[in-house]
Amino acid sequence: MIKHIVCFKLKDRSKESCEKAAEIFRSMEGKVPQIKSIQVGVDFLHSQRSYDIILETTFESTEALKDYQNDSYHCDVVKKYIHSVQEASISVDYEM
Repeated sequence: MIKHIVCFKLKDRSKESCEKAAEIFRSMEGKVPQIKSIQVGVDFLHSQRSYDIILETTFESTEALKDYQNDSYHCDVVKKYIHSVQEASISVDYEM
């Protein structure tokens, strides 16, 4: 199993903007077949070092993670929107 975690800092850090982005991520459930589990969280602390949203996804294999990176819904809907609103992102991928 592979865990894929990405943290996003948005240009607009308002509650409304963060919730909209979180909903875009949650919309992948059931639409992106490679995802075995998904969790999305919105930061409530809002410190200077905080990121606004965390996306945690689980995949069966590294191949499934690669397929996810090219999935049409992930690319055409999720990435397209998130790239337009994000300021920065960081990620980590590891085997469980």
